Amino acid sequence: MYIVHVHVRVKPEYVEAFREASTANSVKSLQEPGIVRFDVVQQLDDPTRFVLVEAYRTSDDPARHKETEHYARWRDTVADMMAEPRMSVKYANCYPDDAGWE
Repeated sequence: MYIVHVHVRVKPEYVEAFREASTANSVKSLQEPGIVRFDVVQQLDDPTRFVLVEAYRTSDDPARHKETEHYARWRDTVADMMAEPRMSVKYANCYPDDAGWE
């Protein structure tokens, strides 16, 4: 699996609108064959901070995701809601693939 954490800080007045747009994007994204998980998580002690936790089957699937209509709608909808540019960190899955556990 190929995992991406997208860190977002939202302007305070857009927290609810960002959450709504992001969860709508998540619902559509989960229908894509290359997406295993797509979580929208909000920081408890700072509700303006979110992490989108995206788990893809392959490293090619994020590019396919970015070609979808729902991603373009999300990107355009939330662009002005962000207090700073979003930042992503990529990860490789270590478990269960490499651990021998079933």
